[in-house]
Amino acid sequence: MAKRIESLKILENKRLNNEYFTLELSGNDTIPEMKPGQFAQVKVEGSPETFLRRPISIHDIDPQKNSFKLLIQIAGKGTETLSKLRMGDYLNIIYPLGNSFSLPKNGQKPLLAGGGCGIAPLLFMARYLNNHGFEPVILLGFRNKERIIEYEEYLDLGEVFLTTEDGSRGERGFLTDHPALKSLHYDMVYCCGPDPMMKAVASLCSERGITCEVSLENLMGCGIGACLCCVVDTVRGNLCTCTDGPVFNIKELKW
Repeated sequence: MAKRIESLKILENKRLNNEYFTLELSGNDTIPEMKPGQFAQVKVEGSPETFLRRPISIHDIDPQKNSFKLLIQIAGKGTETLSKLRMGDYLNIIYPLGNSFSLPKNGQKPLLAGGGCGIAPLLFMARYLNNHGFEPVILLGFRNKERIIEYEEYLDLGEVFLTTEDGSRGERGFLTDHPALKSLHYDMVYCCGPDPMMKAVASLCSERGITCEVSLENLMGCGIGACLCCVVDTVRGNLCTCTDGPVFNIKELKW
């Protein structure tokens, strides 16, 4: 799949809460084919402290508008600078990068499990599954109700369950404690979020022989396999998360 380096126009900067926002981007040319799990390396202009591009998951696409969205968490000066971009500004990105989630087989039942910013690639995946005849179960975990984002968007794409650590909305506790996950009446599980959460989900799936793919959120300097700062230990040796991932079958990872 061909990679592009482009400066794309911002159609919308939508603030979701104090911590998260989405950028909707489009260009003069037709956006390239993208698949769920892929990401973009974003250049941060106007932030002298931010030397490297930031890896951001493709959050959703809209072929009719020739646009796609990035979901971004404000975690430092670079992402804070990005949060101040306005409609009509331009953002330079390299995309689409990395591999993607695989499709289930006909008749299989998929579960999407995302925690915090880990929900970013799963909205696109849910839509992709819908377009291929699947209706996923979606399990989303957040710290509290104030941090819940994109819930309504997921409702349009499958059956959605919520957890919050403080019980302020949905099931109280961690995502890994929710009955929807504990039952594991699924054939495929797709997961993204903090490492401890993904490892716990992977452990449950391994115990029950369920295929599970995780999207790793390793730090990436270049996004093209040159800097080697995102290397992950696998049964195939050290692999670059940016080029061999970010999506891995849990059987490949030395967890």
